[in-house]
Amino acid sequence: MSGIVHLVGAGPGDPGLLTVRAVELLEQADVVLYDRLIPPEALAHAGVGAEIVYVGKEGEGPQFPQEDTHRLLLEHARAGKRVVRLKGGDPFVFGRGGEEALVLHEAGIPFEVVPGVTAGVAAPAYAGIPVTHRELASGVAFVTGHEDPSKPGSAIDWPALARFPGTLVFYMGVRSLPRIAERLVAEGRPATEPVAVIERGTLPGQRTVLATLGDVAERAAAEKIRAPAITLVGDVAGLREQLAWLEARPLHGRTIAVTRARAQASALAARLRNLGAAVVEAPAIRIAPLDHPLPPLRQFDLVCVTSPNGAELLLDRLRDARELAGITVAAIGPGTARALRARGVEPDVVPDRAVAEGLVEALSDLHVDRALIARAAEGRDVLPDALRARGVEVSIAALYETVAEPLDDDARAAATGADYLLFTSASSVRFFAEAAGTLEGPRLVSIGPATSEALRAHGAEPDLEADPHTPDGLIDAVLSDR
Repeated sequence: MSGIVHLVGAGPGDPGLLTVRAVELLEQADVVLYDRLIPPEALAHAGVGAEIVYVGKEGEGPQFPQEDTHRLLLEHARAGKRVVRLKGGDPFVFGRGGEEALVLHEAGIPFEVVPGVTAGVAAPAYAGIPVTHRELASGVAFVTGHEDPSKPGSAIDWPALARFPGTLVFYMGVRSLPRIAERLVAEGRPATEPVAVIERGTLPGQRTVLATLGDVAERAAAEKIRAPAITLVGDVAGLREQLAWLEARPLHGRTIAVTRARAQASALAARLRNLGAAVVEAPAIRIAPLDHPLPPLRQFDLVCVTSPNGAELLLDRLRDARELAGITVAAIGPGTARALRARGVEPDVVPDRAVAEGLVEALSDLHVDRALIARAAEGRDVLPDALRARGVEVSIAALYETVAEPLDDDARAAATGADYLLFTSASSVRFFAEAAGTLEGPRLVSIGPATSEALRAHGAEPDLEADPHTPDGLIDAVLSDR
C-alpha cells in the first residue's frame, strides 16, 4: 500500500513562522527528509520514532544529490510511510518542490503541498521593509540570484527586469551581487535606487545593509555579508529607517544561554526570544522523579511546595485537589503558585521573596503542628530547620532529584560563547561547571542567593542576581544590564 509525501514549507528560519498544518504533519510523520537551514525547533515537532534524514545542500559545500532525494521519497512512500519533505521557505518558491512533485506524480505517489512563508517576503518584513506599498511599489518580482547574470543564454530577461515598475527581490544572490547590480544599472535601473541586503532573515543574527545599486556590492563586501541573504531593490527599502522593528527589541543582538532543565527552559527561552535575544538552550540538569511513598496528607495542617516541579509531582500523586482540602498550602514563589493553580489548587501562602527564607517569614504567624515539605531530594534545609525550631513536626517528601544532563560539544561551545549565562538553581551551576569545564566568558546571572553561593563555590562571582528571585527577575536583571 502506497504512503503519501507532504512537501512542507518550514518558513525562512524563525520557528514561530512554521504553519499549524506543518506542525500537524510533522507530528504524524514516519519519515522527515529535511533541508539545510531548517531550525532545530521545527524538527523537534517530529513524533517519537520518526526517522529524521538530512538531504540538504550547502552552496559550494557538501551536496546531497537531488536524485538521491527523489529516490528516498519514492522508497519510503512505496513502503507505506507518511513522509514529510521539509523544505526551507516555501517548497514552490526556488525550492525545487515542483521537481519533486513531478517525480511523485510520474510514480503515481499521492502528495500534498503545504506552503510556507517565503524568505523574499519575510526577511524584508523583519527588516522593516514592505515589498509593496501603495505609493512606492505596486508590484514585486521574485528572481533567483543564483544564476550568473552574464552567462550566455540566461533565463532572466534583464532589460525587462530593469524596467519592472516595482520591487525586485533576489534570492541566493550574495556571490553574484556585483554582477546583478552592474547589469541592472546597465539596463537602465537608476544607480541611486535604494537596496537592502538582509542576511539570516528572521533569525536572531539578522543583519541588514542599506545601500544603492551603485555601491551595494562594495558595502555588502565591507560588512562581510554571507549567505543566506536576500537582496531587495526598490524605493521601499528607504522605509526601513522608519519601520525597523526587530532591532528595536530590547535584547536584540544579545545571545543568552539558559541552563535550566529542558521542560522548564522553553517558557523562559520563549520570553527571551520575544525580547529579541538569540537563545541557546543548554540544559545542564534534568528532573528525575522519585518513587518514595507519600504519607497521608490528612495528618498535616501545612503543605509547603518549594518548586513548580514539586507542585506537578505532588499533584500527580493525588486523586485530585480535594485531598488538600482543609490543609494550608504554601508555595515558595509565583512560579510554584502558578503550577498549583494550573492543577486547581489555590495556595494560601505565597511570600514576597521566592526563597526559603521568604517562606519562613511568611509562615511566622501561622500556627502549625505538623508540616509536609514537598521538594527535591537535595533541597536546602532552611525551611525544615526553621519550622522544627518552632516545635513543628516536619516530614520531607523527596519527590524528585536533579541529575546531570550531558552537553554535546555544540551546546557547550554555544553556551560558553554567549553574552549571558543564566542559572536557576545551585544544581544547574554544579552540573554545568562539570560539563563545560569553565564558567568563564559570559556574564553570569543567578536567580537568587543559593545559586549565587554555588557560583562562588566554583570560583565565579555572579555578575547579576535576580530580584525578585524568579525567572521574570532573571529577565529584568539582563534588561537592566546596559
